[in-house]
Amino acid sequence: MDPQYARLLRRDFLTSTASGIGALALGTQLQNDGLLANDAPAQPLLAPRPSHFPARAKHCIFVFLAGAPSQIDLLDPKPLLVKHHGEPLPDTLGEGARFAFISKKTARLKGSPRTFSQCGESGTEFSDLLPWISRSADDIAVVRSMHTDEFNHHPAQLMMSTGVGRLGRPSVGAWINYGLGSPAENLPGYVVLSAGAGASGGSSNWSSGFLPSVYRGTVFRNQGEPILNLSRPPGVATDDQQRSLQAITTLNKIRLQATQDPEIANRVSSYELAFRMQTAAPELVDLSNETEGTLRDYGVERQEPENQRHRGYTPNAHAAFGRNCLLARRLVERGVRFINIIHASWDHHDALQKDLNYNCSVVDQPIGALLRDLKQRGLLDDTLVVVTGEFGRTPLEDAHEGKGQEPGRDHHPFAFSTLLAGGGVHGGQVIGATDELGWAPVVDPVHINDFHATLLHLFGLNHLKLARRFGGFDIRLTNVGGRVVEKVFTG
Repeated sequence: MDPQYARLLRRDFLTSTASGIGALALGTQLQNDGLLANDAPAQPLLAPRPSHFPARAKHCIFVFLAGAPSQIDLLDPKPLLVKHHGEPLPDTLGEGARFAFISKKTARLKGSPRTFSQCGESGTEFSDLLPWISRSADDIAVVRSMHTDEFNHHPAQLMMSTGVGRLGRPSVGAWINYGLGSPAENLPGYVVLSAGAGASGGSSNWSSGFLPSVYRGTVFRNQGEPILNLSRPPGVATDDQQRSLQAITTLNKIRLQATQDPEIANRVSSYELAFRMQTAAPELVDLSNETEGTLRDYGVERQEPENQRHRGYTPNAHAAFGRNCLLARRLVERGVRFINIIHASWDHHDALQKDLNYNCSVVDQPIGALLRDLKQRGLLDDTLVVVTGEFGRTPLEDAHEGKGQEPGRDHHPFAFSTLLAGGGVHGGQVIGATDELGWAPVVDPVHINDFHATLLHLFGLNHLKLARRFGGFDIRLTNVGGRVVEKVFTG
């Protein structure tokens, strides 16, 4: 063959195939980076999957007290702070600290007027504002050394929910369902129940981020129609609706085969789940088969106090929160993997004791009833219960709002407390400690990334392995940190 002709053939070959090879390489890279759809899943995305190692927990009820309760008045007593009440902030504290409202120059120490008592055989100290929760002291691990990177609500709520203080990341409930799937056949794997004023982070607290949308939290109403527009329209027979659904599914599958877009598969699953939920969801919120004693314990018919000047007040906050706690137990019984119960707001910058009294009266009885009910039914062993805010409150008074009210406490990211029970947690213990004024951890500090690593560990998930390729990085719930706090389950 003429060498010159061979060179021409080689040039033609390279020219004609270069774009194809480049496209394949680019497609592979984009797919690895999570920027191009992967092939359609071979099985439903919420199908149960094995954990990395044997799990202690199968379900989680995550009670989020949005706005941040005061750990100093509820879970972390500080007698020395009481002794020095009203004195200036010591020079040794506060260096480099940022606050939302108060000034370090004029800040004064604020002791708590609450009474703390040793509870249960463990002797864990609880405030007099938590009489119901404290009855389960021997089942509870109190982590007093929590700390976070954020000092304002929305970023801090995002960090507690997603591991970082910015938008776009999946929430912890989404990650757990992504890792394990859900055993619930007729309900979502992740359900959100809300009572009170609503968290400032809103739906970003239960986002699926860059994970498939099927892992996103589904908001349930606790009365009436659980999900708006879920019920079958009047005059539409079940058979007619099923035939319509089958036709929509057929069209979606044709489109899925053409595009290989996994979100279409999610859409198919969502339609099918919604059809099944038309029966399961109304049955869930029908409490007629619960005993009068159970309804009374959870406080589902409690009335609101006459004085409506409270942070967190809504016309039915007490009854709604009690109902949500009872629904959470019923959701666990029906296989739901992760349940968020959100109550706001605990942002007590003023009127601290009055508003703290109110909010504790909303949540203490139902949470206490939930812990005992789960234990009596044998569900607490594999159901992890978490009660937390997004950060803590300062050991300093916040008087910036005035209004003739008692001063409150400002945002405090350096130290706060979290309750853990069930799901393999070693109860009856206090983990970590803060200094004598409650400013920062001095024993066993637990960052939120550590907290999430531990939570995933209880579910049999290695936080270093539970990751998703996105934007060129392997992203995980614990970001670039995280360590498992073994004391939580070993004692």
